[in-house]
Amino acid sequence: MATFEFILVGGGTAGCVLAARLSEDPSTRVLLLEAGAAEPSAGMADPLAWPRLAGTSVDWNYATVPQRGTDNAVISWPRGKVLGGSSGINGMMHIRGDRAGYDAWAATGASDWNYNTMLPFLKRSEASEAGDPAYRGKDGPMRVGPGPAGDPLWEACFEAATEAGHSRNDDGNGNGKTAEGTSWNDMNVVDGRRQSSADAYLGATAGRPNLTVVTKAHARRLILDGGICHGVEYRVGGETRTAFADREVILTAGAIGSPELLMLSGIGPARHLRDLGIDVRADLPGVGGNLQDHPKSQIAYTATRTVRTGRYARKPHVLLRGDPAAAPDLQMIFIDLPVHPRWVPGPEDGYSVIFSLMTPASRGTVRLASADPTRAPLIDPNYLANPADVSRMIAGLRAAREVGGAHALADLRDQELFPGPDVEPGASDTAAHAYLRRTVTSYFHPVGTCALGRGQLAVVDPELRVRGIECLRVADASVMPTLVSGNTNAAVLAIAERAAALVTGEETVPA
Repeated sequence: MATFEFILVGGGTAGCVLAARLSEDPSTRVLLLEAGAAEPSAGMADPLAWPRLAGTSVDWNYATVPQRGTDNAVISWPRGKVLGGSSGINGMMHIRGDRAGYDAWAATGASDWNYNTMLPFLKRSEASEAGDPAYRGKDGPMRVGPGPAGDPLWEACFEAATEAGHSRNDDGNGNGKTAEGTSWNDMNVVDGRRQSSADAYLGATAGRPNLTVVTKAHARRLILDGGICHGVEYRVGGETRTAFADREVILTAGAIGSPELLMLSGIGPARHLRDLGIDVRADLPGVGGNLQDHPKSQIAYTATRTVRTGRYARKPHVLLRGDPAAAPDLQMIFIDLPVHPRWVPGPEDGYSVIFSLMTPASRGTVRLASADPTRAPLIDPNYLANPADVSRMIAGLRAAREVGGAHALADLRDQELFPGPDVEPGASDTAAHAYLRRTVTSYFHPVGTCALGRGQLAVVDPELRVRGIECLRVADASVMPTLVSGNTNAAVLAIAERAAALVTGEETVPA
């Protein structure tokens, strides 16, 4: 038996941030548990190799249940299983999203969670050489920047987007008014190598005797006594161990792992837990609910010549409005190969315009398959269940086609491979919807399953404390009540930075 002030369950983006910040006080003993390995696998450092990391030893290799909105497809859900978590296998895009996405959190009743209150923590996490210091961090652990210029495909894609009417935004992360428009991506790449949260945050903790990191440690349950969380039971090397926290246990296992561990411990929807024979310790119906992800699809083209350069260079993205009266709700990015349905790389020379809905109305669930902690949970993102999502994705398809067919890409463009002639420009919504059903996949941005707020379905309060259980918090993507209009790793870094400030007493939020 070991005792610490804090136990962190999950060594992904949020866990690495909290481990580094809480252990800055040398008198504070911190334990970080991570189910994956300590060392990155071959290829993780290469910024161009990320598409090949899914399904390897550093991936949980999850999959959804059959999705009715996508012709009952079972969709792959990669999640990082290594120190650094999904920041170790993702596309390294550091995109905050528009301020409206953070302001929407206040609608849950947590009025002090909005863009203005999150901005100091967005800044604290990053080091950006460019941009307005009122909005950009200059000395944080994560070094971010757009990469070198000069790749002909990406330069042409940027020009195609502006040609299609999407105005240039010189700093989509650092424009305090809006992230809308065409911007060069900030990336988590340093000296041509991936920088994960483990690289950025845990690298600075080397030699701290008060931080213990245990990898290949699979948490099985929380140790509860009368509404107080005292510690964690976990397995490592075939041995069951327990660790106790004098102050708090903090779940940082992400939108899948955190609700899964709560439910395995008897905290969650009472009926679901009883059906599995799990004793109910706290009936919190919101645990595992409210699951959201950015659905994505693509327009794919063959090219007149090889467009893959094999070198790391800056790439653009576009944030736009499917509904002119609403906040920005669609994103476009670009890939240097033609993507076939269900995110399958094609053998042809070509490129794709990826489009994704940033503010989906559909909601899904994470549920336990059984009381056995070694069984993978049941993941149901419920893609395209809400008709509003279908209509906005159709708007995204049309916007992507306008960009992909722009004159700026004429020298590279051969022909449209997907959707192709079956979905002609201006075709009926029925044909476009059919194309979406057979192509939509995950953008790998799950959130919401331990949502922040004050209502009946809220799981954590504005201090990120689990309702009804003392000495237990959640601080990861699962607490986002709604998705932001960006790639979620940047937002998770800020949530974890703010969580550290809440835990240490640096910051408090109104009761």
